[in-house]
Amino acid sequence: MGTTLTVPAKFNGPVDSGNGGYSAGLFASGLGDAAAAEVTLRSPIPLDRPIAVEEGEGEGLRFADGETLIAEARPAPEFDPEPPFPVSLEEARRASEKYPAPSDGLFSSCFVCARAREDSFEVFAGPLEGRSGVASAWTPPEWTADEEGRVRREFLWSVLDCPTYFAAFAGGELPLAFLARMTCRIHSAAIPGEDHVVVAWPLGSDGRKHRAAAAVLTSGGEVLAIAEALMIEPR
Repeated sequence: MGTTLTVPAKFNGPVDSGNGGYSAGLFASGLGDAAAAEVTLRSPIPLDRPIAVEEGEGEGLRFADGETLIAEARPAPEFDPEPPFPVSLEEARRASEKYPAPSDGLFSSCFVCARAREDSFEVFAGPLEGRSGVASAWTPPEWTADEEGRVRREFLWSVLDCPTYFAAFAGGELPLAFLARMTCRIHSAAIPGEDHVVVAWPLGSDGRKHRAAAAVLTSGGEVLAIAEALMIEPR
């Protein structure tokens, strides 16, 4: 195809690679206007370096850094999960006060959920009272807007990623685990400057594999985007 895309260094997750949700959303954008897409991450995402976009199977795409396969993306029109339980903005704010992430470590500079970054999205997903799940309030900054004034899709994918980790391991230790696959459907646009709720809940574990779902809601409870994530603990 002869085209490339680049993950800017400021959109990192681990210190030296791209945030999984942001990168997956950027890769999914290559599929055009597909409302739902599945992205499988195969290798750490390089920062500030052109990633080649190649034709994949069917309507899918492949993304490569030289000989290294970085990711694969495909439309997922069948993906349309049930909406989450309702969470109010006040509940989400209270949950954020119990955000369990440490202030140092591999993900301490993640642009979505790092306590240590003044420019982070401050999506601090903490446990909900009386329910199995986590939540955070989120107000997208103005710079996340596209030319039509809506939050860019890759930023919705971003904030759907980190909370799934805290949902999968809620109430226990926080082991090292990386996003391996993310499937997302976007129903409506988010608006910069408005208050939103991000909620996530566990879907189950099998050995080193952990699954969780997340959604972005308006402050009134409308589901704007919903995703499922597969995370894998390294051997």
